[in-house]
Amino acid sequence: MIRSAPSSEEREVVRRAAQWLALLESGDASEEDHASLQRWRDSCGSHERAWQKAQQLRQRFFGLPTKLALATLDRPDKARRAMLKRALGAVTLIPAAWLLGRQLPLDVWRADLQTAVGGHKRLMLVDGSTLQLNTDSAVNVDLSARRVTLVRGELALKVPGSAPLTIDAPYGRIVVSQSEVCVRLNEGDCHVSVVSGTVQLYPLQGAALALHAQQQVSLKRSGAGLVSAFDALLPGWRDDVLTAQNQSLGDFLRELGRYRPGVLRWEPALENLRVTGSFRLDNTDRVLSLLTASLPVAVQMRTRYWVTLVPRNNLSTKNSA
Repeated sequence: MIRSAPSSEEREVVRRAAQWLALLESGDASEEDHASLQRWRDSCGSHERAWQKAQQLRQRFFGLPTKLALATLDRPDKARRAMLKRALGAVTLIPAAWLLGRQLPLDVWRADLQTAVGGHKRLMLVDGSTLQLNTDSAVNVDLSARRVTLVRGELALKVPGSAPLTIDAPYGRIVVSQSEVCVRLNEGDCHVSVVSGTVQLYPLQGAALALHAQQQVSLKRSGAGLVSAFDALLPGWRDDVLTAQNQSLGDFLRELGRYRPGVLRWEPALENLRVTGSFRLDNTDRVLSLLTASLPVAVQMRTRYWVTLVPRNNLSTKNSA
């Protein structure tokens, strides 16, 4: 499906949804404000759809600071309450810019299929192909044109028949026929990994190339990079599994962080500890618990959305002081 550029009306709906979200999260919304928001949502289907997508941002933006501050806001210290309310009010300015900026452009809002952070979708297309979306991903699907457009995140596509499906990505096209491929869109490139069969790649620059089973390559604006051996552990997300084989803890946590809303941090001293194992992605808190059982690390969890890993002996020293 060829999508037109967002109209001024669509932009205004998104902008208005962001403004409503900011008002409600500021804590200053009156009963009349809530009633006005409900009337705005009820007045048009596009308003309600925009609001529902705005609500999804709470998981990413507001769950962290709001939950972190609740305990302090309930205390009788009026000065501290006022300071934190001002801080939270400033945080609510982020979504409007974020929604309308480069990190979440309107084409993500308009995508046919989406997943939230930690989400996972698997569906069978009418032609028998299987499409899966990883965490925080968005695609458009137009089977009449035999086309899937990757807007954000990561997908896996398995096409059992000979009729090809084309994956459109910002850095090129991938034509899939009687094969299975994983495509991950990063900030500066598009990583293509072939699970089975052969796919045809058409980079924005340079010659087309065939990529075979157990091979991978990165597509950039300048063209395709070097073809290398396929890392069979990476697409474990298709089965909700994250697998590591003697991987640095830092790299493992960076990948795990894609599946957790909020902030996941660790002290630099932990970066090069080694991790081996398979971990279920449907419970990332459980993954952190398993790490503490097998490595000399401890988890400091201020809230579900603000987690820091520290050396276990450092934590023991603090507790005994």
